[in-house]
Amino acid sequence: MEQVNADSGREAPRPRTPWVVGVSGASGTPYAAAVLRGLLAAGESVDLVVSRASRLTLLDETGIAFRDAHWREDLAKWLARGADGKPGTFDVAGAALEAVRHWSAGDLGAGPSSGSYPVKGMLIVPASTACVAGVALGLSKDLLQRAASVTLKERRPLVVAVRETPLNGQTLRHLVALDEAGAVVLPASPAFYAGATHIQDLVDFVAGRVLDAAGVPHGLYRRWEGELGGGSRPG
Repeated sequence: MEQVNADSGREAPRPRTPWVVGVSGASGTPYAAAVLRGLLAAGESVDLVVSRASRLTLLDETGIAFRDAHWREDLAKWLARGADGKPGTFDVAGAALEAVRHWSAGDLGAGPSSGSYPVKGMLIVPASTACVAGVALGLSKDLLQRAASVTLKERRPLVVAVRETPLNGQTLRHLVALDEAGAVVLPASPAFYAGATHIQDLVDFVAGRVLDAAGVPHGLYRRWEGELGGGSRPG
């Protein structure tokens, strides 16, 4: 039943229900950029949490300094950058960025820190082993970990794209704990059957699998159709 404002008789606006995207300090900021572009292309709203450690990684991998006071400008540069480091590879319209809301990682009073704040779920891309441990143990040391803990307790979708190799026993146990808590553990592990010819294709495959786990439609990679040799043919 449609909700109607009794005073005006007009339909009440639907609440904004975003995906929370957490970016931790693991290497792999192109994965996060590809997921963000995919969400925006699908018409989804995004609440973005960029950890302090991830800002160092982003600066190292792209040369972009992500600043709270200028986050929209910095995000636009980040999303326009290709996985090969070439700036301006993607056309990121300012209108698309209007669907993004940024929360400082140190803001534990932010919207996503509460279960009453409406979100569809959370995607952590990439997820460092420190982030995995913090979420598995329920530490909530920053907004990223707190939002993930809230996602689990509210039984909402949580996708954890862990990016590390090799994995030791302690991290493996933490990943099992996350799986048992209801999260999808999705290693940032590209496949080659989709016919990758560029580093961006490999990044987009992982981003596409993250979006698959979240149930968000996209066209980031060629899907397996049950025919051998499909990946070697031109798209």
